[in-house]
Amino acid sequence: MIPQSTIIIKSSMSNFFSSELVETDVSSIGESRLINPDLAPTTISQRRWGTYNIAALWIGMSVCITTYMLASGLIAGGMNWWEALLTITLGNIIVLIPMVLNAHAGTKYGIPFPILARAPFGTLGSNIPALLRAVVACGWFGIQTWIGGQAFNSLIVLVLPQWAVFSWGPAVGFLIFWGMNAYFIVHGTESIRWLESWAAPFLIVVGLGLLGWAYVRGGGFGPILSQPSKFQTNAEFWKFFVPSLTGMVGYWATLSLNIPDFTRYAKSQRAQMLGQAIGLPPTMALYSFIGVAVTSATVVIFGEAIWDPVVLLSKFQNPIIVFLSLLSLLVATLTTNIAANVVSPANDFANLFPKKINFVKGGLITAFLGIVMMPWKLLSDYSAYIFGWLIGYSSFLGPIAGILIADYFIVRKQKLNPRDLYIRGGEYEFTRGFNLRAIAALGAGVFVALIGLLVEELRFLYDYAWFVGFGVSFILYISIMRKSKPEVSSLKLEA
Repeated sequence: MIPQSTIIIKSSMSNFFSSELVETDVSSIGESRLINPDLAPTTISQRRWGTYNIAALWIGMSVCITTYMLASGLIAGGMNWWEALLTITLGNIIVLIPMVLNAHAGTKYGIPFPILARAPFGTLGSNIPALLRAVVACGWFGIQTWIGGQAFNSLIVLVLPQWAVFSWGPAVGFLIFWGMNAYFIVHGTESIRWLESWAAPFLIVVGLGLLGWAYVRGGGFGPILSQPSKFQTNAEFWKFFVPSLTGMVGYWATLSLNIPDFTRYAKSQRAQMLGQAIGLPPTMALYSFIGVAVTSATVVIFGEAIWDPVVLLSKFQNPIIVFLSLLSLLVATLTTNIAANVVSPANDFANLFPKKINFVKGGLITAFLGIVMMPWKLLSDYSAYIFGWLIGYSSFLGPIAGILIADYFIVRKQKLNPRDLYIRGGEYEFTRGFNLRAIAALGAGVFVALIGLLVEELRFLYDYAWFVGFGVSFILYISIMRKSKPEVSSLKLEA
């Protein structure tokens, strides 16, 4: 006998690509405290992004310094080239699944992530996953800004060599680049739209240039890719591989939640799915290979693994090559930062007080918190970057993803009441705006994932943090939503 849950999943997925696009008239709820122009659903006419646009978005976000550092960090940690590349590719194929699933509601109903989160968590409870996601974005904003700041500092040293002795140089470079990000936040992303189409090609050229340099200086790919794994036993490899794979999933676990922020502009489900499939895994694999090959080459050339491309570029002798390379890294980091790390938290913070916080204010909050989170600590070494930062926050984001997917595909079977997502006292009011069952499922998933940090015998739970949290919250949410009676709203329905 086929389990009922299996039938429900098959039924839901059979309608995955045939779901119509829904247009919601929000003119009658314009006075609601839960809506502003940035959070309102997109109209059918606004959903103009085709497969190419979605793929280009992912190429632009994937081709960045942190992608390079993922691969080089694994090499520095002891993997050989194919082990590192396999880990990254597998991680991105895995994370593509929740990415496509969570994108569905954004395309169908035209709603961003914090609004989608109101369905399982409640109209006010949605602030819990939204703020968790926003805090992670603030950390990423700080990381990208720190990297860009170091490139800017290197440019200053190139022009004024005496600047190198100034101990506060890196901090000054960081603050200047932070100011550049803040400028474009205030003036809107439209002011740099023309740069977006050039940023990714620039960085690809720099990456291919580094690959060419590695090939020539390293004596061809033979010596570079023949660097052996540092692990002496299979046990040593698996001990490093498991948390590394979780880190690779965690790298895009952020976007797997707020992908509706972008796919709300997609023409169709086919466009968002194919665009993501074409743009994400192949680009990550290609640019990761560049990071793997170049970092392996630094072992041959310099006798040590240099995992930071800014540090590597500073070792080059030709000032023109260094200048152009650092400049392109600066531009690409700026545009990637705005697209990947400002759009989502700006919406998330706006969801907190829709009538008081708009996109610009939310973006500036992100920028300030990016400094508070001290990104220089997160990038102190590959271990802090992969095992501390990436795995740590995945323990919070995995459970959120599990609840979103369980609610939309299994509990609600892809059917939402868009109007009630923007009002108090409606279908998603639950208990004074909070779905306590979703919050309990979230807490359980996070607890089980993090307990491995406290109990050494259960360390494997933390190493698999995203997967463990996802599975626990997914199963628990479905179970308690089916067993519990619907909560009755105690508020009067808003007009």
